[in-house]
Amino acid sequence: MILSNIEILKGIQVKSFSISKLAGTDPAKSPFNTSAVDLTLSSEIVVPKFEVPIKLDLRKSGIAKLLSQNSKSVIITEDQPYALKNGQLVLGKTCESVSFPLTGGEYCYSARVEGRSSIARCGVLVHFTAPTIHAGFEGTITLEIINLGCADFLLYPGLKICQLIIEQVKGIPTEAPNQFKGQHNAVGVVASPV
Repeated sequence: MILSNIEILKGIQVKSFSISKLAGTDPAKSPFNTSAVDLTLSSEIVVPKFEVPIKLDLRKSGIAKLLSQNSKSVIITEDQPYALKNGQLVLGKTCESVSFPLTGGEYCYSARVEGRSSIARCGVLVHFTAPTIHAGFEGTITLEIINLGCADFLLYPGLKICQLIIEQVKGIPTEAPNQFKGQHNAVGVVASPV
């Protein structure tokens, strides 16, 4: 079951889930739609740059580490947005951090991140086949942003980049491993050296 704007606010108020730094609490106004909430782009994007040919092999663990080692972080501002070229992929993240705890009772919540039609009509995708925000996830949401349009597309902090659709999960799932749980950077959790 997809939650309405009213039910999203109720869920936040009773702490069934959280969306931190949410810009507004009136369900009839932005960032709310009737059954979603808009999320915004943070000031950091990650630009993958593979200077030597590389083969990505997901049978080997550590995609976050590989991306971290083969990307550069770019800070964007209102005055200095990033011009996303046709065919270019960057990783972004939401300003907002979400949490969908596995709580007791008959149900908990998960979500899907989806593009916004105004951005899609420019030929820009904000995620590739990875819209699911699983129950139990907490952290910022990584966005795989690619420009398939004809013109450069400007990325700037605060851009309403995607929308979050929240769903009720029947039953409480068993905790399962997730390499990106708790992420707060666009490439995913990278273990700090001890």
